[in-house]
Amino acid sequence: MSLTGLAAPLAPSHGTVSVAASGSGLEPSSRSLTARRGPGRPRDEELDERLRAATLALIDAEEEVTVSKVLAESGVSRAGLYRRWPSLATLIAAALDTGRVMPPDLPETGNLRELVVESMFGDPILTASDRAVEARMRQRIRLVMADRELQRTYWEGHVSRRRVPLERALAAAVARGELRTDLDPAAAFDAIAGVAYYQIVVRGESLREPEVQERVRTALELVWRGMLA
Repeated sequence: MSLTGLAAPLAPSHGTVSVAASGSGLEPSSRSLTARRGPGRPRDEELDERLRAATLALIDAEEEVTVSKVLAESGVSRAGLYRRWPSLATLIAAALDTGRVMPPDLPETGNLRELVVESMFGDPILTASDRAVEARMRQRIRLVMADRELQRTYWEGHVSRRRVPLERALAAAVARGELRTDLDPAAAFDAIAGVAYYQIVVRGESLREPEVQERVRTALELVWRGMLA
């Protein structure tokens, strides 16, 4: 899985970037993405969607992602691609983030620990019962781990933003005196999220399984005790 040169700006050339990954078991989500064009230029939102869908189709098919292939899959012109995406890495990161949404703010009332647990087990990606969704999640991990530039692009443009609601809730709990005054919300988030991802990435488990959920709850309880005021 060579992902070299992903951070370089797009230029009118046929440069190749390999993002093939083994073992996803996914078929292309769409192999015929060229849309019929009506009068006038398509809206930027439509171009974005077609480019992301084309990129994701190549990734799901375990094919090499190149500018030429994305254009052929999407039916978007080179000018349209260059106008919307400053680098191939940003486009790939957006495609990998398909299906992810910004978590809502956590309420300031109620048991924050239980709200955190419920939000974790309610994550449709972490607890997916659809094998294709789970395979795509694992492929996302493989791809970003294979190239640091793509990893940083994905982190800065997508992942870091989804941390904000929980970090904000943790900071509010500190202000209310519920959590220790020296608590670092970012470090606490890492510890909480790490519990779940260790099960998936290291142990190869699924959060759908009752015994895994119990293990996660036990680990989170230990983490939470260290956070209390």
